[in-house]
Amino acid sequence: MRRPIIDPNRSYSFRDYFEMNVPIDELLAYFGYTRQVQACSLPKTARDITKFAMLKEELVENIIYVDLTGESARRETLIAPILLSLARDLKMKVHIEYPLYVTDQLKGKVDYYLQRNNNLLIIEAKHDDMTRGFTQLAVEMIALDQWLNQSDKPLYGIVTMGNAWQFAILDRVTKQICQDTDLYRVPADVEELLRILIAIFED
Repeated sequence: MRRPIIDPNRSYSFRDYFEMNVPIDELLAYFGYTRQVQACSLPKTARDITKFAMLKEELVENIIYVDLTGESARRETLIAPILLSLARDLKMKVHIEYPLYVTDQLKGKVDYYLQRNNNLLIIEAKHDDMTRGFTQLAVEMIALDQWLNQSDKPLYGIVTMGNAWQFAILDRVTKQICQDTDLYRVPADVEELLRILIAIFED
């Protein structure tokens, strides 16, 4: 008989799923979820975002003058400026290293957690592996789904290396995670990225 993909008697943190490097679909199936890789239907705001013009210049300068070989450098120079600009504009808080405990197999810290009204977004920052980073993000989204009150509103997530951002959407009714086929580059695609981020919290 084949052994289960994870030990049901063992405790796991979110980081452990990144380190395991297991087939993502088998892992999601263990928790009762599925994944679809496709162009996700992401919202985009139509509002004027010229107020963010200086942000792109800041990001360009950060790339020029900062050594981005470390994960912390990417967080501080490419991820944090975007999230803080978004938070100031929408008057919401950015929670960093947000602790989340659901079960012994769904626990750990989420790199970034943003909430406004009933709209939520979590972000997992990785240095060099978007694929395994997405696996960790997916497990975090499952934990969030089980932690929150029931709702038919989708949950949004992002895995990012700072210069590349990939979205995920969890349909809380069907328990399916959409892994977006597009990557948004920073700083080149920052305007389009901001339009999506703003729209997630506009409803």
